[in-house]
Amino acid sequence: MFCIQKFMKALGFLLFVYAPHVWSLPCHATIFQNIDEACIEKQKSEFKSYKFPATNLKTGDIVFYVTDQGNWGKILVHDSEIVPNKTCTVYFDYETYQGKKSHLKSASTTIHNYLGIWDSQEFDLDNSKSETDFILKNEKNNCILETQGAKFYKAGNYNPNDINERSLLFYASIFLIGISVFILAKNIFQEEEEFRSGEAIEETESLADSIKKEGFILKYSRPFFKRYFTPIVKGMKSKNSFSEKYKRALASAGLTKSLSPIDLMAFKLFLIIGFPIFYLVIRELVEAQWPMAFVPVISVLGYIYPDIWLRSMGDKRKNEIVYHLPFAVDMLALSVEAGLDFMAAITRVIQKAPKSALVDEFEIVIKEVQLGATRSQALKQLAWRVDSLPLTSFCATLIAADSVGASIGPILKALSGEIRSKRSAIIEKKGASASVKLQLPMFAFILPAILIIIMAPMILTYLN
Repeated sequence: MFCIQKFMKALGFLLFVYAPHVWSLPCHATIFQNIDEACIEKQKSEFKSYKFPATNLKTGDIVFYVTDQGNWGKILVHDSEIVPNKTCTVYFDYETYQGKKSHLKSASTTIHNYLGIWDSQEFDLDNSKSETDFILKNEKNNCILETQGAKFYKAGNYNPNDINERSLLFYASIFLIGISVFILAKNIFQEEEEFRSGEAIEETESLADSIKKEGFILKYSRPFFKRYFTPIVKGMKSKNSFSEKYKRALASAGLTKSLSPIDLMAFKLFLIIGFPIFYLVIRELVEAQWPMAFVPVISVLGYIYPDIWLRSMGDKRKNEIVYHLPFAVDMLALSVEAGLDFMAAITRVIQKAPKSALVDEFEIVIKEVQLGATRSQALKQLAWRVDSLPLTSFCATLIAADSVGASIGPILKALSGEIRSKRSAIIEKKGASASVKLQLPMFAFILPAILIIIMAPMILTYLN
Protein backbone atom coordinates (compact mmCIF):
# COMPACT_ATOMS: atom_id res chain seq x y z
CA MET A 1 0.00 0.00 0.00
CA PHE A 2 2.89 2.37 0.82
CA CYS A 3 4.46 1.77 -2.60
CA ILE A 4 1.12 2.47 -4.31
CA GLN A 5 0.78 5.75 -2.42
CA LYS A 6 4.30 6.83 -3.44
CA PHE A 7 3.58 5.89 -7.05
CA MET A 8 0.34 7.92 -7.00
CA LYS A 9 2.19 10.95 -5.58
CA ALA A 10 4.76 10.69 -8.38
CA LEU A 11 2.01 10.44 -10.98
CA GLY A 12 0.25 13.42 -9.45
CA PHE A 13 3.47 15.45 -9.62
CA LEU A 14 3.96 14.55 -13.29
CA LEU A 15 0.37 15.51 -14.08
CA PHE A 16 0.74 18.90 -12.38
CA VAL A 17 3.99 19.51 -14.30
CA TYR A 18 2.80 18.40 -17.71
CA ALA A 19 -0.90 19.24 -17.63
CA PRO A 20 -0.41 22.97 -18.42
CA HIS A 21 1.61 22.02 -21.50
CA VAL A 22 -1.01 19.48 -22.58
CA TRP A 23 -3.92 21.87 -22.23
CA SER A 24 -2.03 24.65 -24.04
CA LEU A 25 -1.08 22.34 -26.92
CA PRO A 26 -3.81 23.46 -29.40
CA CYS A 27 -2.83 27.13 -28.96
CA HIS A 28 0.96 26.86 -28.80
CA ALA A 29 2.61 29.62 -30.74
CA THR A 30 5.35 27.40 -32.24
CA ILE A 31 2.87 25.09 -34.01
CA PHE A 32 1.46 27.11 -36.89
CA GLN A 33 -1.23 24.54 -37.82
CA ASN A 34 -2.72 24.52 -34.30
CA ILE A 35 -3.19 28.28 -34.05
CA ASP A 36 -6.82 29.33 -34.44
CA GLU A 37 -8.71 32.62 -34.22
CA ALA A 38 -9.43 32.22 -30.50
CA CYS A 39 -5.75 31.66 -29.81
CA ILE A 40 -4.82 34.85 -31.67
CA GLU A 41 -7.55 36.91 -29.99
CA LYS A 42 -6.20 35.97 -26.54
CA GLN A 43 -3.10 38.07 -27.31
CA LYS A 44 -5.05 41.16 -28.42
CA SER A 45 -3.56 43.28 -25.65
CA GLU A 46 -0.07 42.71 -27.14
CA PHE A 47 -0.83 43.98 -30.66
CA LYS A 48 0.79 47.24 -31.74
CA SER A 49 2.13 49.10 -34.77
CA TYR A 50 5.59 47.99 -35.96
CA LYS A 51 8.39 49.40 -38.06
CA PHE A 52 11.48 47.22 -38.31
CA PRO A 53 14.13 46.07 -40.83
CA ALA A 54 13.18 43.07 -42.93
CA THR A 55 16.44 41.48 -41.88
CA ASN A 56 14.89 41.02 -38.41
CA LEU A 57 12.48 38.45 -39.89
CA LYS A 58 13.91 34.96 -39.53
CA THR A 59 12.80 31.77 -41.20
CA GLY A 60 10.00 30.22 -39.16
CA ASP A 61 8.90 33.43 -37.41
CA ILE A 62 5.17 33.45 -36.54
CA VAL A 63 3.41 36.80 -36.40
CA PHE A 64 -0.19 37.41 -35.28
CA TYR A 65 -2.05 40.35 -36.78
CA VAL A 66 -5.35 42.19 -36.73
CA THR A 67 -6.25 43.93 -39.99
CA ASP A 68 -7.70 47.37 -40.49
CA GLN A 69 -11.13 45.69 -40.83
CA GLY A 70 -10.78 43.94 -37.45
CA ASN A 71 -10.04 40.44 -38.78
CA TRP A 72 -7.56 38.22 -36.95
CA GLY A 73 -4.81 36.34 -38.75
CA LYS A 74 -1.36 34.76 -38.65
CA ILE A 75 1.82 34.90 -40.75
CA LEU A 76 4.54 32.25 -41.14
CA VAL A 77 7.77 33.78 -42.51
CA HIS A 78 9.67 31.53 -44.93
CA ASP A 79 12.56 33.78 -45.84
CA SER A 80 13.71 37.36 -46.44
CA GLU A 81 16.05 37.81 -49.42
CA ILE A 82 17.99 41.03 -49.89
CA VAL A 83 20.20 41.80 -52.92
CA PRO A 84 22.15 44.96 -52.05
CA ASN A 85 21.12 47.99 -54.09
CA LYS A 86 18.80 45.87 -56.26
CA THR A 87 15.87 44.05 -54.59
CA CYS A 88 14.33 43.17 -51.23
CA THR A 89 11.87 40.26 -51.00
CA VAL A 90 9.93 38.68 -48.13
CA TYR A 91 8.33 35.22 -48.60
CA PHE A 92 5.54 34.17 -46.23
CA ASP A 93 2.28 32.26 -45.70
CA TYR A 94 -0.68 34.05 -44.18
CA GLU A 95 -4.21 33.12 -43.07
CA THR A 96 -6.94 35.66 -42.31
CA TYR A 97 -10.10 34.69 -40.39
CA GLN A 98 -13.18 36.43 -41.78
CA GLY A 99 -16.24 35.31 -39.83
CA LYS A 100 -16.59 31.55 -40.17
CA LYS A 101 -14.32 31.48 -43.23
CA SER A 102 -10.56 31.70 -43.51
CA HIS A 103 -8.11 31.58 -46.38
CA LEU A 104 -4.51 30.31 -46.21
CA LYS A 105 -2.25 31.65 -48.95
CA SER A 106 1.40 31.76 -49.87
CA ALA A 107 2.66 35.18 -50.91
CA SER A 108 5.71 37.34 -51.40
CA THR A 109 6.32 41.03 -51.68
CA THR A 110 9.30 42.62 -53.45
CA ILE A 111 10.67 46.13 -53.89
CA HIS A 112 13.21 47.17 -56.59
CA ASN A 113 15.83 49.81 -57.09
CA TYR A 114 15.38 51.57 -60.44
CA LEU A 115 18.27 53.91 -61.27
CA GLY A 116 18.83 54.69 -57.60
CA ILE A 117 15.16 55.09 -56.77
CA TRP A 118 13.45 52.42 -54.67
CA ASP A 119 9.78 51.67 -55.10
CA SER A 120 7.47 50.43 -52.33
CA GLN A 121 4.92 47.64 -52.10
CA GLU A 122 1.65 47.79 -50.18
CA PHE A 123 -0.07 44.60 -49.01
CA ASP A 124 -3.67 43.97 -48.01
CA LEU A 125 -4.12 40.96 -45.70
CA ASP A 126 -7.95 41.03 -46.11
CA ASN A 127 -7.66 40.63 -49.90
CA SER A 128 -10.22 43.42 -50.20
CA LYS A 129 -7.85 45.70 -52.16
CA SER A 130 -9.34 48.65 -50.34
CA GLU A 131 -6.92 49.35 -47.49
CA THR A 132 -3.22 48.76 -46.87
CA ASP A 133 -2.27 46.62 -43.88
CA PHE A 134 1.53 46.87 -44.17
CA ILE A 135 4.09 48.31 -46.55
CA LEU A 136 7.58 47.20 -47.61
CA LYS A 137 9.86 50.13 -48.47
CA ASN A 138 13.44 51.31 -48.40
CA GLU A 139 14.79 53.90 -46.00
CA LYS A 140 18.47 54.88 -46.05
CA ASN A 141 19.35 51.72 -48.01
CA ASN A 142 17.57 49.56 -45.43
CA CYS A 143 14.62 47.31 -46.32
CA ILE A 144 11.88 48.32 -43.90
CA LEU A 145 8.55 46.65 -43.12
CA GLU A 146 6.02 49.02 -41.55
CA THR A 147 2.42 48.39 -40.49
CA GLN A 148 -0.23 50.71 -41.84
CA GLY A 149 -3.80 49.71 -41.02
CA ALA A 150 -2.84 46.45 -39.31
CA LYS A 151 -1.23 45.73 -35.94
CA PHE A 152 1.27 42.93 -35.33
CA TYR A 153 2.43 40.72 -32.49
CA LYS A 154 5.45 38.44 -32.85
CA ALA A 155 4.29 35.20 -31.24
CA GLY A 156 7.25 32.85 -31.67
CA ASN A 157 9.28 30.75 -34.05
CA TYR A 158 8.05 27.68 -35.91
CA ASN A 159 9.79 24.46 -34.85
CA PRO A 160 8.84 21.40 -36.97
CA ASN A 161 10.18 19.01 -34.35
CA ASP A 162 7.98 20.63 -31.69
CA ILE A 163 4.87 18.99 -33.16
CA ASN A 164 6.21 15.48 -32.62
CA GLU A 165 7.60 16.35 -29.21
CA ARG A 166 4.32 17.82 -28.01
CA SER A 167 2.26 15.01 -29.50
CA LEU A 168 4.41 12.57 -27.56
CA LEU A 169 3.93 14.69 -24.43
CA PHE A 170 0.16 14.75 -25.00
CA TYR A 171 -0.19 10.98 -25.31
CA ALA A 172 2.19 10.39 -22.39
CA SER A 173 0.07 12.67 -20.22
CA ILE A 174 -3.12 10.86 -21.27
CA PHE A 175 -1.45 7.56 -20.36
CA LEU A 176 -0.43 8.89 -16.93
CA ILE A 177 -3.95 10.18 -16.30
CA GLY A 178 -5.38 6.76 -17.17
CA ILE A 179 -3.01 4.99 -14.79
CA SER A 180 -3.82 7.46 -12.00
CA VAL A 181 -7.57 7.01 -12.45
CA PHE A 182 -7.16 3.22 -12.45
CA ILE A 183 -5.12 3.19 -9.24
CA LEU A 184 -7.44 5.69 -7.56
CA ALA A 185 -10.51 3.63 -8.48
CA LYS A 186 -8.83 0.46 -7.25
CA ASN A 187 -7.98 2.03 -3.87
CA ILE A 188 -11.51 3.40 -3.47
CA PHE A 189 -13.44 0.27 -4.37
CA GLN A 190 -11.19 -2.56 -3.24
CA GLU A 191 -12.81 -2.66 0.19
CA GLU A 192 -16.28 -1.66 -0.95
CA GLU A 193 -17.62 -5.21 -0.86
CA GLU A 194 -16.43 -5.70 2.72
CA PHE A 195 -17.89 -2.35 3.71
CA ARG A 196 -21.30 -3.18 2.25
CA SER A 197 -21.39 -6.57 3.95
CA GLY A 198 -20.69 -4.88 7.28
CA GLU A 199 -23.58 -2.44 7.05
CA ALA A 200 -26.28 -3.16 9.59
CA ILE A 201 -29.20 -1.78 7.55
CA GLU A 202 -30.27 -3.54 4.38
CA GLU A 203 -31.79 -1.42 1.66
CA THR A 204 -35.07 -3.21 0.99
CA GLU A 205 -37.12 -0.17 -0.02
CA SER A 206 -37.60 0.83 -3.61
CA LEU A 207 -35.82 3.91 -4.93
CA ALA A 208 -39.03 5.99 -5.06
CA ASP A 209 -40.03 5.07 -1.48
CA SER A 210 -36.54 5.80 -0.22
CA ILE A 211 -36.42 9.22 -1.85
CA LYS A 212 -39.90 10.03 -0.53
CA LYS A 213 -38.94 9.08 3.02
CA GLU A 214 -35.36 10.38 3.24
CA GLY A 215 -35.18 13.02 0.54
CA PHE A 216 -33.25 13.20 -2.71
CA ILE A 217 -30.10 14.75 -1.23
CA LEU A 218 -29.73 12.19 1.57
CA LYS A 219 -30.44 9.28 -0.76
CA TYR A 220 -27.60 10.11 -3.15
CA SER A 221 -25.19 11.49 -0.54
CA ARG A 222 -25.37 8.43 1.73
CA PRO A 223 -22.80 6.26 -0.14
CA PHE A 224 -20.20 9.01 0.12
CA PHE A 225 -20.57 10.23 3.71
CA LYS A 226 -21.15 6.71 5.08
CA ARG A 227 -17.98 5.49 3.41
CA TYR A 228 -15.61 8.39 4.01
CA PHE A 229 -17.00 10.80 6.63
CA THR A 230 -18.66 8.52 9.19
CA PRO A 231 -15.30 6.89 10.17
CA ILE A 232 -13.87 10.38 10.70
CA VAL A 233 -16.74 11.42 12.99
CA LYS A 234 -16.45 8.14 14.93
CA GLY A 235 -12.87 9.06 15.72
CA MET A 236 -13.80 12.48 17.16
CA LYS A 237 -13.76 13.00 20.92
CA SER A 238 -17.02 14.95 20.78
CA LYS A 239 -19.03 12.17 19.14
CA ASN A 240 -21.01 11.59 22.36
CA SER A 241 -22.24 15.18 22.31
CA PHE A 242 -23.45 14.67 18.72
CA SER A 243 -25.38 11.60 19.85
CA GLU A 244 -27.08 13.44 22.68
CA LYS A 245 -27.89 16.44 20.51
CA TYR A 246 -29.51 14.61 17.59
CA LYS A 247 -30.85 11.41 19.14
CA ARG A 248 -34.30 12.77 19.99
CA ALA A 249 -34.59 14.80 16.77
CA LEU A 250 -33.92 11.68 14.71
CA ALA A 251 -36.46 9.73 16.78
CA SER A 252 -39.10 12.43 16.22
CA ALA A 253 -38.44 12.31 12.47
CA GLY A 254 -38.65 8.50 12.45
CA LEU A 255 -35.13 8.09 11.06
CA THR A 256 -33.49 6.08 13.83
CA LYS A 257 -33.37 2.94 11.67
CA SER A 258 -31.72 4.57 8.68
CA LEU A 259 -29.61 7.34 10.21
CA SER A 260 -27.62 7.50 13.43
CA PRO A 261 -26.52 10.77 15.10
CA ILE A 262 -22.96 10.11 13.94
CA ASP A 263 -24.19 9.57 10.37
CA LEU A 264 -26.10 12.86 10.56
CA MET A 265 -22.95 14.72 11.62
CA ALA A 266 -21.05 13.04 8.77
CA PHE A 267 -23.84 14.16 6.43
CA LYS A 268 -23.41 17.76 7.62
CA LEU A 269 -19.64 17.66 7.10
CA PHE A 270 -20.04 16.12 3.64
CA LEU A 271 -22.42 18.86 2.50
CA ILE A 272 -19.87 21.53 3.47
CA ILE A 273 -17.92 20.22 0.49
CA GLY A 274 -20.79 18.74 -1.55
CA PHE A 275 -22.89 21.88 -1.96
CA PRO A 276 -20.00 24.06 -3.28
CA ILE A 277 -18.93 21.30 -5.68
CA PHE A 278 -22.49 21.03 -6.99
CA TYR A 279 -22.63 24.84 -7.35
CA LEU A 280 -19.36 24.94 -9.31
CA VAL A 281 -20.39 22.05 -11.58
CA ILE A 282 -23.71 23.72 -12.43
CA ARG A 283 -21.87 27.03 -12.93
CA GLU A 284 -19.59 25.44 -15.51
CA LEU A 285 -22.34 23.47 -17.25
CA VAL A 286 -24.55 26.52 -17.85
CA GLU A 287 -21.47 28.72 -18.46
CA ALA A 288 -22.82 31.32 -16.04
CA GLN A 289 -20.80 34.10 -14.43
CA TRP A 290 -21.99 33.40 -10.90
CA PRO A 291 -19.68 34.99 -8.31
CA MET A 292 -17.20 32.75 -6.49
CA ALA A 293 -17.95 34.75 -3.34
CA PHE A 294 -21.09 32.60 -2.96
CA VAL A 295 -18.99 29.46 -2.28
CA PRO A 296 -18.41 30.14 1.47
CA VAL A 297 -22.10 31.00 1.91
CA ILE A 298 -23.10 27.77 0.16
CA SER A 299 -20.72 25.82 2.42
CA VAL A 300 -22.44 27.26 5.49
CA LEU A 301 -25.81 26.43 3.92
CA GLY A 302 -24.60 22.86 3.40
CA TYR A 303 -23.76 22.57 7.10
CA ILE A 304 -27.12 23.87 8.37
CA TYR A 305 -29.29 22.20 5.70
CA PRO A 306 -29.50 18.81 7.54
CA ASP A 307 -30.79 20.58 10.68
CA ILE A 308 -33.49 22.37 8.68
CA TRP A 309 -34.42 19.19 6.85
CA LEU A 310 -34.52 17.14 10.08
CA ARG A 311 -36.74 19.72 11.80
CA SER A 312 -39.19 19.77 8.89
CA MET A 313 -39.29 15.96 8.80
CA GLY A 314 -40.04 15.91 12.54
CA ASP A 315 -42.83 18.48 12.27
CA LYS A 316 -44.38 16.65 9.36
CA ARG A 317 -44.34 13.35 11.25
CA LYS A 318 -45.82 14.90 14.40
CA ASN A 319 -48.71 16.34 12.39
CA GLU A 320 -49.31 12.94 10.81
CA ILE A 321 -49.39 11.25 14.23
CA VAL A 322 -51.80 13.83 15.67
CA TYR A 323 -54.04 13.44 12.61
CA HIS A 324 -54.33 9.64 13.04
CA LEU A 325 -54.47 9.65 16.83
CA PRO A 326 -58.28 10.03 17.31
CA PHE A 327 -59.04 7.04 15.08
CA ALA A 328 -56.43 4.93 16.88
CA VAL A 329 -57.77 5.90 20.32
CA ASP A 330 -61.35 5.05 19.25
CA MET A 331 -60.20 1.62 18.06
CA LEU A 332 -58.27 1.10 21.32
CA ALA A 333 -61.39 1.96 23.34
CA LEU A 334 -63.56 -0.44 21.33
CA SER A 335 -61.00 -3.22 21.62
CA VAL A 336 -60.58 -2.78 25.38
CA GLU A 337 -64.34 -2.71 25.94
CA ALA A 338 -64.62 -5.89 23.83
CA GLY A 339 -62.42 -7.70 26.35
CA LEU A 340 -58.86 -7.30 25.02
CA ASP A 341 -56.11 -6.05 27.28
CA PHE A 342 -54.27 -2.87 26.34
CA MET A 343 -51.31 -4.48 24.54
CA ALA A 344 -53.61 -6.78 22.54
CA ALA A 345 -55.68 -3.73 21.65
CA ILE A 346 -52.57 -1.98 20.32
CA THR A 347 -51.79 -5.08 18.25
CA ARG A 348 -55.31 -4.94 16.79
CA VAL A 349 -54.83 -1.25 15.91
CA ILE A 350 -51.58 -2.13 14.13
CA GLN A 351 -53.40 -4.76 12.10
CA LYS A 352 -56.50 -2.73 11.19
CA ALA A 353 -55.38 0.90 11.06
CA PRO A 354 -53.99 2.35 7.81
CA LYS A 355 -50.22 2.52 7.59
CA SER A 356 -48.94 5.69 9.26
CA ALA A 357 -46.24 7.02 11.58
CA LEU A 358 -48.48 6.32 14.59
CA VAL A 359 -48.72 2.64 13.61
CA ASP A 360 -44.91 2.53 13.35
CA GLU A 361 -44.63 3.93 16.88
CA PHE A 362 -47.14 1.39 18.23
CA GLU A 363 -45.03 -1.38 16.68
CA ILE A 364 -42.00 -0.06 18.57
CA VAL A 365 -44.05 -0.06 21.81
CA ILE A 366 -44.99 -3.72 21.26
CA LYS A 367 -41.36 -4.69 20.61
CA GLU A 368 -40.14 -2.88 23.73
CA VAL A 369 -42.73 -4.67 25.91
CA GLN A 370 -41.75 -7.99 24.35
CA LEU A 371 -38.11 -7.27 25.23
CA GLY A 372 -39.00 -6.82 28.90
CA ALA A 373 -39.98 -3.18 29.34
CA THR A 374 -43.09 -2.39 31.41
CA ARG A 375 -46.11 -0.77 29.80
CA SER A 376 -45.36 2.51 31.58
CA GLN A 377 -41.75 2.53 30.37
CA ALA A 378 -42.82 1.81 26.79
CA LEU A 379 -45.38 4.65 26.88
CA LYS A 380 -42.79 7.04 28.35
CA GLN A 381 -40.41 6.18 25.51
CA LEU A 382 -43.23 6.74 23.02
CA ALA A 383 -43.90 10.23 24.42
CA TRP A 384 -40.15 10.99 24.39
CA ARG A 385 -39.70 9.91 20.78
CA VAL A 386 -42.69 11.74 19.28
CA ASP A 387 -42.35 14.90 21.40
CA SER A 388 -45.92 16.04 20.64
CA LEU A 389 -48.28 17.53 23.24
CA PRO A 390 -51.43 15.52 22.31
CA LEU A 391 -49.55 12.22 22.34
CA THR A 392 -47.71 13.16 25.53
CA SER A 393 -51.09 13.83 27.24
CA PHE A 394 -52.38 10.50 25.93
CA CYS A 395 -49.39 8.61 27.32
CA ALA A 396 -49.45 10.47 30.66
CA THR A 397 -53.15 9.68 31.18
CA LEU A 398 -52.63 5.98 30.45
CA ILE A 399 -49.59 5.80 32.76
CA ALA A 400 -51.57 7.46 35.57
CA ALA A 401 -54.51 5.08 35.04
CA ASP A 402 -52.17 2.10 34.99
CA SER A 403 -50.51 3.16 38.23
CA VAL A 404 -53.82 3.26 40.15
CA GLY A 405 -55.35 0.22 38.42
CA ALA A 406 -58.28 2.12 36.88
CA SER A 407 -60.22 0.82 33.92
CA ILE A 408 -58.85 2.40 30.75
CA GLY A 409 -61.94 1.87 28.55
CA PRO A 410 -63.81 5.02 29.70
CA ILE A 411 -60.55 6.91 29.87
CA LEU A 412 -59.79 6.09 26.24
CA LYS A 413 -63.27 7.29 25.19
CA ALA A 414 -62.78 10.56 27.03
CA LEU A 415 -59.29 10.96 25.51
CA SER A 416 -60.69 10.40 22.03
CA GLY A 417 -63.22 13.22 22.43
CA GLU A 418 -60.60 15.51 23.92
CA ILE A 419 -58.10 14.85 21.13
CA ARG A 420 -60.74 15.45 18.46
CA SER A 421 -61.68 18.75 20.12
CA LYS A 422 -58.04 19.83 20.22
CA ARG A 423 -57.54 18.88 16.58
CA SER A 424 -60.65 20.85 15.58
CA ALA A 425 -59.37 23.85 17.52
CA ILE A 426 -56.01 23.64 15.75
CA ILE A 427 -57.72 23.46 12.34
CA GLU A 428 -59.91 26.47 13.17
CA LYS A 429 -56.86 28.41 14.31
CA LYS A 430 -55.05 27.68 11.04
CA GLY A 431 -58.13 28.66 9.07
CA ALA A 432 -58.38 31.94 10.94
CA SER A 433 -54.71 32.75 10.33
CA ALA A 434 -55.04 32.01 6.60
CA SER A 435 -56.77 35.33 5.92
CA VAL A 436 -53.96 37.21 7.65
CA LYS A 437 -51.31 35.35 5.63
CA LEU A 438 -53.13 36.17 2.39
CA GLN A 439 -52.86 39.89 3.01
CA LEU A 440 -49.14 40.08 2.16
CA PRO A 441 -49.38 38.56 -1.37
CA MET A 442 -52.57 40.54 -1.94
CA PHE A 443 -50.89 43.86 -1.12
CA ALA A 444 -47.70 42.88 -2.94
CA PHE A 445 -49.16 41.55 -6.20
CA ILE A 446 -52.92 42.05 -6.57
CA LEU A 447 -53.29 45.61 -5.30
CA PRO A 448 -50.56 47.09 -7.58
CA ALA A 449 -52.22 45.47 -10.61
CA ILE A 450 -55.59 46.95 -9.65
CA LEU A 451 -54.05 50.41 -9.15
CA ILE A 452 -52.37 50.22 -12.56
CA ILE A 453 -55.67 49.31 -14.25
CA ILE A 454 -57.52 52.17 -12.52
CA MET A 455 -54.88 54.89 -12.58
CA ALA A 456 -53.13 54.24 -15.92
CA PRO A 457 -55.91 55.75 -18.13
CA MET A 458 -56.10 58.82 -15.90
CA ILE A 459 -52.34 59.34 -16.01
CA LEU A 460 -52.16 58.85 -19.78
CA THR A 461 -55.02 61.33 -20.28
CA TYR A 462 -53.24 63.89 -18.08
CA LEU A 463 -49.94 63.45 -19.91
CA ASN A 464 -51.61 63.87 -23.31
